[in-house]
Amino acid sequence: MKFMVDRDVLADAVGWVARALPARPPSPVLTGVRIKASAAAAGSVQLSSFDYEVSAKAQVGADVEGAGDVLVSGKLLAEIAKLLPAKPATFRLEGPKVVLTCGTSTFTLPTMPLDDYPALPHLPSVVGSVAAGSFAHAVGQVAVAATKDETLPLLTGVKVEIEGENLTLLATDRYRLAIREMQWRPTSPETSRVALVRAKTLNEVAKSFSPTEQIEVSLTAPGIVDIIGFAAAGRETTSLLIDGDYPQVRNLLPDSFSSSASIGVAELIEAVRRVSLVAERNTPVQIAFTEGQAVLNAGAGDDAQASEVLEATLDGEDTTVAFNPHYLLEGLNAMGTPQVRLSLNQTTKPVLFQGEKDGQVVPDYKYLLVPIRFTV
Repeated sequence: MKFMVDRDVLADAVGWVARALPARPPSPVLTGVRIKASAAAAGSVQLSSFDYEVSAKAQVGADVEGAGDVLVSGKLLAEIAKLLPAKPATFRLEGPKVVLTCGTSTFTLPTMPLDDYPALPHLPSVVGSVAAGSFAHAVGQVAVAATKDETLPLLTGVKVEIEGENLTLLATDRYRLAIREMQWRPTSPETSRVALVRAKTLNEVAKSFSPTEQIEVSLTAPGIVDIIGFAAAGRETTSLLIDGDYPQVRNLLPDSFSSSASIGVAELIEAVRRVSLVAERNTPVQIAFTEGQAVLNAGAGDDAQASEVLEATLDGEDTTVAFNPHYLLEGLNAMGTPQVRLSLNQTTKPVLFQGEKDGQVVPDYKYLLVPIRFTV
């Protein structure tokens, strides 16, 4: 095996597949990146990784003198590729080792046994496509609400609902709920599917594509091993879906509210950051809404205290609520609008956050947050 490839192309492809390398592999061979060079047509090199749950594959053009198939340490290759000089990189197989030369730099990497490496899953049938930039933004808005507690596997996922041209993403960790609706291009207007994807995987995949690309989304047919796939520009990844029935989270959205308040997102974020400096061990930040202002308070008694007053508009009765500052900031940072509208009921009832622009609610994103009980 021998081939030459552009250094930047190599670094991008290796970075893509290394993303799927497991932190705690069940087998040492799964730490490897497979490199397969083909001299067919104009010549190409395929790099891939797989941990039985998530796979990643990248195909790049290369000047291939000799075809071959090897497995080398993925982590080491990724570290090397990032630091290579801006010169073409040459790979050649010499006995049980791969020699990588780039400019005046030379690295010799031992190969790993290919016979022990599992076959990568194939991409399922394409069910539609979506703009990568819009998809990454939507996934980021929702993934913040998924739990990282592995004892609740269903809630570590993002529920993906497909109904024709409508794509909906949902996530909850029991203390908050995020819902994002968007348009996409289904392969059939009658497409109706549901998938539960690990939030961490979905977020990493969505951010890894170029914002200008169109991502093709694939899903296995019902009754088969459930896999979701994403592909664009010679790169693809697959992931096993989470098995189970996701809770009926839409039932958590209140039907009506006693009041609503509007406030600048950037100003509120900065104020929460400041007053939460005295909120030890995630004790709550209180926000008291009255006509014309919102007063933020944190800390109490003999402990350090902080307060700040912001301009706000209020429609309805005065209300005071308290939030976990971390959850509050994550929701506010996901808004992407200059204003946020809080729809409120009693101090212990969930509060609905929605973006607001030019006095109008932006309906495609909802962030529902359960307040923390507090004593006056």
